Amino acid sequence: MADQKLVTLKINDREIQVAPGTLVIEAARRMGTEVPSFCYYPGLSLQAACRMCLVEVEKAPKLMTACTLVAAEGMVVRTDSEQVRQARKAMLEFLLTNHPLDCPVCDKGGECELQDMVFRYGADSSRFIEEKVHRPEEKWSEVVYYDAPRCILCFRCVRVCDEGMGVKALGVGMRGVNSVIIPNQGDHLECEECGMCIDICPVGALTSGTYRYKTRPWEMQYVSTVCTHCSNGCKTTLSVRNHEILRANNRDLSGINKEFLCVKGRFGFDFTKHPERIRQPLLRKDGKLYPVSWEEAAEAAATRLKQVLDASGGDAIGVIGSNRTSNEENYLLQRLARANFGTNNIDHHRTADYAGLHAALGENAAEKQLGMGDLEQATAVLLIGNDPTQQNPLVAWQIRSAIRHNGARLYILNGGEIKLRRQAKQYVRLGAGQEAAAVRWLAQGKETLTAELVSELTALKAQLETETELAIVFGAELSGAAIGELVAFGSRLSGRVRYMALGDYANSRGAADLGVLPDRLPGYAHVDDGHARKVFEKLWGSGLPAKAGLSAPKMVEAAQAGKLKALYVVGANPLKHFGKRDGSRGNLELLIVHELFLTETAQQADIIFPAASAYEKDGSVTNTAGEIQLLHKAAEVMGPRSDFDLLRILSHQMEKLGAGKAFHYRTAEAVFEEIGKAVKGYDVAQAGLVTGGAEAARIAVPRNGHAPYDVPAGLIFSAQDTLFSSGTLGRYCTLLESLPESEAKP
Repeated sequence: MADQKLVTLKINDREIQVAPGTLVIEAARRMGTEVPSFCYYPGLSLQAACRMCLVEVEKAPKLMTACTLVAAEGMVVRTDSEQVRQARKAMLEFLLTNHPLDCPVCDKGGECELQDMVFRYGADSSRFIEEKVHRPEEKWSEVVYYDAPRCILCFRCVRVCDEGMGVKALGVGMRGVNSVIIPNQGDHLECEECGMCIDICPVGALTSGTYRYKTRPWEMQYVSTVCTHCSNGCKTTLSVRNHEILRANNRDLSGINKEFLCVKGRFGFDFTKHPERIRQPLLRKDGKLYPVSWEEAAEAAATRLKQVLDASGGDAIGVIGSNRTSNEENYLLQRLARANFGTNNIDHHRTADYAGLHAALGENAAEKQLGMGDLEQATAVLLIGNDPTQQNPLVAWQIRSAIRHNGARLYILNGGEIKLRRQAKQYVRLGAGQEAAAVRWLAQGKETLTAELVSELTALKAQLETETELAIVFGAELSGAAIGELVAFGSRLSGRVRYMALGDYANSRGAADLGVLPDRLPGYAHVDDGHARKVFEKLWGSGLPAKAGLSAPKMVEAAQAGKLKALYVVGANPLKHFGKRDGSRGNLELLIVHELFLTETAQQADIIFPAASAYEKDGSVTNTAGEIQLLHKAAEVMGPRSDFDLLRILSHQMEKLGAGKAFHYRTAEAVFEEIGKAVKGYDVAQAGLVTGGAEAARIAVPRNGHAPYDVPAGLIFSAQDTLFSSGTLGRYCTLLESLPESEAKP
């Protein structure tokens, strides 16, 4: 609190003021003084098991553990006296009693906290002459290995699995010198396979199945980027050697996710080297796809698209984008559709109704937006639909953190049994698809529902009205008018209410924000909005179409019926998601695809351009909370090119044929600079982005006389991915597919 009286103490003769309740170990760290520890970890319960953080406190009869010692007024602490140093040296000698001296072959060599401490305090000899207790290494799963002799029993792994993940897959067995960490299924793990236990381990007791014995830390390059899977925007650090990604973690605790990564973020990178990766352009000749040069493929694509334009006009072409491509690529794709092809037939698989949320919030959207960090600090959360544990793991982590640290109250409206129910203050079980009806009842009190459900909703409404702050998080179950009802209900509550819509994939939000929609320009301005059209016509050229285009399902339907002559698909699989059951292209004349693999849609294509993944290019993405982060190229890949390059190449070919202007951007940064000027809310501070942070896109949408936003039923839907699936891309994540838990995927 602002008027809270601070506590003054001295550490190594330097005075410092801290808030009441601050631990001495944290107070020392804030002034740049390291107090070593193995068992202490911020955010987890206190253990005081390793005794490495012993400090000398004036007038205390013995050394004290800084990780459990609360700072007190007038306290005098010494962290580096001779007595303290000797105590730490003795503790290291004790820890090395059974610890094998196998640093040259240990995967943690060069990154081991125990190794660092031994080097610092010089524990170079031992008084123990007994034979070391040895146990064979155990394979707990495809991704987790355990070497008991290396374990120093800090219990970090047990606590993070229990407290942080809420899984309780690890425990402690035996006693004394024979104590070991044990998995929940005797000799193997059955859990979320997140690998948090590996990265939190201070030694080499727990190691990664993807990284074992492959290289050493100093032989790799480290690239900070954003996970390419779900929509939460977790920062991940890719460890790369010879342009091959060998591991992923976030040990530096940076980014919005800090220490957290789920199984996809930590192990779901091996698709980049999958043998079925498309490496060069393919052109269909006589009914078969053949490898061709880049020049031939680009010329063929431009020529055939121009033929369709000349014969049938721009409305005969449909463009379907991706929710994994970067913001810059999405911006260029919708520009290609509108300025070069002259059509608003552009859409993507919408997994959340971001446009509906912005329309409902209107000019208040910026202040009503809920960030990932805000969710962790929330005191009350209303979750409607979705299963964050499976579909949005960081959201689930933030909710659990809020409950654990802030005593947050969780209220759930859901049609299924989800894991977070165990921590809910109130859980209202709905029938399948009843989320929108329940929201309408909360807003109007008129919906026809069972008496039992009305009773539960009445109690829920009474609870929500007592909250001073409320974070409302909802999934694809709510869209259009239902979101309007939700915002109307929230506006009548007495406390502050903020909202977050939950999408599926890494740039689901960015695709919507930057205009990969048939009726919205970048920034959600309607396609007939005069002011917005002037802004973009000044940048792209005059004559932008003002009539709303077809949605993705309508485009596929029209294409298969032969009413749409050409379909240009970037990083999507619409024939599987929206097409006929047989996945055929029907009567479509021309199908051009950018893709990593021969998906159902790519197999039907006339021209295929091999595309780079998010781990192989620069740019930016926007997570489901509207926070922008930078992508950084981690590895060069032979053959494929980024969608940014592919779109630039096509635009130049189209300009030669007289179809619009070429894109003259040289870098993704140049495109992002234009986005910042043209899209209010994306003009964010560059310093925050380049230093690895996230900046919120504060988009506000004036209604400009348009009717309340609504969408056809079924247009917005979640792919219902689990922790072990990731849409079409998940099929090529070999390690995820190999885990027994993946068998439960949809």
